Amino acid sequence: MLEFNFILIFIIIAALIAIRVKDLLSAVVAVGVGGFGLCIAFLILKAPDLAITQLVVEILCLLILVKATIRRDLPFSTSGRWFFNTFITVCFLGMFIFLGYISLREVPSFGNPIMRVSGIYLSEALEKVHATNLVSAINLNFRAYDTLGEATALFAAAIGITVIMRRQSARSAEKHKKKEG
Repeated sequence: MLEFNFILIFIIIAALIAIRVKDLLSAVVAVGVGGFGLCIAFLILKAPDLAITQLVVEILCLLILVKATIRRDLPFSTSGRWFFNTFITVCFLGMFIFLGYISLREVPSFGNPIMRVSGIYLSEALEKVHATNLVSAINLNFRAYDTLGEATALFAAAIGITVIMRRQSARSAEKHKKKEG
């Protein structure tokens, strides 16, 4: 569980950097790094389905937020911060790769589940649910709340991305009208 403590410290450091950094783009990247750290934490806690959901949401949100902030804030200007920004990026990337390696090393090989409940799902799902599709029986009967939570997270991310994209396109249309008029 020592790896989990390291990843929690990693997430806290990323959050503190996101709060303290002066430029908006660096804050967005730091928030993204914290989200990817949370993805690794889910892998350490043996929840790969949550890790995949977190990864999808984090990538989509990071891409949209970077797109929304790239025009407002350019931290890699002619100032002397290039070395500092590059150093921080390399440190975070190295720590992320190291912690990812540690957490992925703990994932069991394919076909060897670590939890006893997966065997129960496979052996008793058809008798208890009387469904012909085993995957649907497990998702909708045994893991319904978990599936609902993941679907809610993905839905919230999609709605957030839609809102940000509409604001960006409305601003672009407004600027285009001003240039023409």
